[in-house]
Amino acid sequence: MNSSYKYTVAGCSAILLWSLIVGLIRNVTEQLGPIGGAAMIYSVGSLFLIFTVGLPKLKLFSPRYLLIGGGLFVCYEMCLSLALGMANSRNQAVEMSIINYLWPSLTVLFAVLASKKPVSKVIYPAILLSFFGVAWTLSGDQGLSITQLMDNAASNPVSYSLAFTGAFLWAIYCNITKKLANGKNAITWFFIATALSLWCKYAVSDEASIVMTSEAAIDLLLAGVVMGSGYALWNIGIIGGNMVLLATFSYFTPIFSTFFSAWILDIELTIQFWQGVIMVTTASLICWWFTREKS
Repeated sequence: MNSSYKYTVAGCSAILLWSLIVGLIRNVTEQLGPIGGAAMIYSVGSLFLIFTVGLPKLKLFSPRYLLIGGGLFVCYEMCLSLALGMANSRNQAVEMSIINYLWPSLTVLFAVLASKKPVSKVIYPAILLSFFGVAWTLSGDQGLSITQLMDNAASNPVSYSLAFTGAFLWAIYCNITKKLANGKNAITWFFIATALSLWCKYAVSDEASIVMTSEAAIDLLLAGVVMGSGYALWNIGIIGGNMVLLATFSYFTPIFSTFFSAWILDIELTIQFWQGVIMVTTASLICWWFTREKS
């Protein structure tokens, strides 16, 4: 097995591990609480990254990268984990994950708006398709329904707002971090900052005390290790893997994530929901294809 192949396998493994995150986060937060459970997951993930990726000295990173990049990362991870944990049901948690996967199309949109380079006009209807796909998944099984969309949003405005905000935050993060990072990666520090932020939020909240059971401990360890492993393997993959293949594969994450979430959480999703997931995935692929850097 040549080194490039190994790197590519590592990157693909990271994508599959990330696809498990939605179901695992929801599983843990149901047992330990939306805030406390998320704080525990990122704490375990931080410890795992310290032992695998390491803890680089802070002076290696630019202050702008740590403050801006780190701030965006922490806010995004908090939005996603809390949106999943505070969802009214397991099905609604999966809906939150699909809203989150608006970020690939939004990343392209922000990149196009910030760039003066001409791009194909195809990306604009593709971006609209991604939003339509989300609306389609949230409309139940009666086709597109504005009334149903409004009712869903009204049933849990906090979770829906967090999910939408997270998608925009990650799109911004993806656009500016590469320039700020200068080839460095502070993922371990970002994880630690996320865990600390969640613990601070837990301390000022009225959430009940965490009751750790053996089942919850196993689920927590699994969630933390899977999340940490995903980031660790992705760092390996982008070093020397086939980036075209990894990029293409990564855009199928909404499908993988929905499948694994339904399996982990033992829920059934409607045909219309899957149609919306495919729309979001297709839109992301179109956006990437027409804006990719050609060799």
